[in-house]
Amino acid sequence: MLEIYIDADACPVKEETIRVALRHNMKVIMVCDGGIRPHPSPLVELVIVPSGADAADDWIAEHIEHGDIAITNDIPLADRCIKAGGRVLRPNGQALTEDAIGMALATRDLMTDLREAGTITGGPRPFSKQDRSQFLNVLETTVQAVKRECV
Repeated sequence: MLEIYIDADACPVKEETIRVALRHNMKVIMVCDGGIRPHPSPLVELVIVPSGADAADDWIAEHIEHGDIAITNDIPLADRCIKAGGRVLRPNGQALTEDAIGMALATRDLMTDLREAGTITGGPRPFSKQDRSQFLNVLETTVQAVKRECV
C-alpha cells in the first residue's frame, strides 16, 4: 500500500492531507517528536521519535519507498526522499522533483548564508488560504498519478 509521510511537527496541512488520503484509502504516517494527538482512523499512524534536530527526518528517510509521498518543507529531507524514489510536496503545494531539488538545495544554502551574515532578517511569508488550496489540488493530482502508475 502506498503511504503518505508527514513531517508533522510544524506542518500546517495535516488535516488536509488526512482528508485526501482517507478518500483514497491511503495510509498516512505523521512523524513528530510529540505534541500531536492521534487520529481515530486506523489508516492514520502517529510515530513519535526522540527529540532531536533530524530525528523525524531520519525516520521518514529510512521508511519512505518508491511511489510514497512525503509532505515537508525540509529541503534536505526532500532530497533524501526523492533519492529513495518518493514524491515530495511542500505544504504550499510546490512539488519538489529530481530536476528541481538541486536548485532548492542551493537556494536554501544561499538563504542560510545570507541570514547568518545579517543580510536577511525576515522569514518566509505567512501561510495563506491560497497556499492551502494549492496544496489540496496538487496533493489530489499527485495521489491520482501515483495510483495510476501502480495499477
